[in-house]
Amino acid sequence: MTPLRIVTWNVNSLRARLPRVQELLEQHQPDVVLMQETKVSPEQFPHEELASLGYHAVDASSGQWTGVAIAVRKELALEDPKTDLFGSPVASEARWVEATVEGIRFASVYVINGRSLDHEMYFMKLEFLQAMADRAADLRAAGTPMVIAGDTNVCPRDVDVYDPDAFAGATHVSVPERLALQRVLDQGDLVDAHVQRYGEHAQQFTWWDYRAGHFHKGYGLRIDQHMVSRSLADGIADVRILRDLRKGTKPSDHAPLELELGR
Repeated sequence: MTPLRIVTWNVNSLRARLPRVQELLEQHQPDVVLMQETKVSPEQFPHEELASLGYHAVDASSGQWTGVAIAVRKELALEDPKTDLFGSPVASEARWVEATVEGIRFASVYVINGRSLDHEMYFMKLEFLQAMADRAADLRAAGTPMVIAGDTNVCPRDVDVYDPDAFAGATHVSVPERLALQRVLDQGDLVDAHVQRYGEHAQQFTWWDYRAGHFHKGYGLRIDQHMVSRSLADGIADVRILRDLRKGTKPSDHAPLELELGR
């Protein structure tokens, strides 16, 4: 069967980045796009613009700070959408949306940043990751194959950081965060698609600070992931960064990450 092309992308404002999203859809023609940090109100979500490009979407939108969405080609059904994540400590923030496409349960997630190791948002981040793990466990128990993807704001391994020493004592790399993200994988019986495809030591960044030269110097982090049910793992054909969309006019600070998944 024809594989699914699944992109996750923190667009860092969907309205500001709409021309780049159009570029993604027209040039790469993904089947499923999981977006984060859309930063629009429900009324502002660009359903009509996406429809003109051949896509329809479900979204969780709450204004200028968060927001997630799942867009799929118009030929594909978006079934049973759900925008609440039971146990989330920030239930009013739009950080989770899920729906079924082609028999696979997709979730787009934007995990709390955490700010610093002594900040209350750090502990809320750990709670949020546990809520993700619980939801993944529920889907696993129901026998539902899944892809949970998005901006996890966690670098799972030291190789996912351009300079681990520079991040010592900071968020994104702490042991509790890494263990919390691993629980999502374990409880859902999921694999990290990048690691599954390239191995434990391969480096592939998805985010670079806007500061001059960071992208070109390779000063990046891997904080965007596809987490895929082990039952689907044999179908992982490729995981690639769409680097050109991190270049050019008004790029997001994240690059789109594309998964090619056989069915």
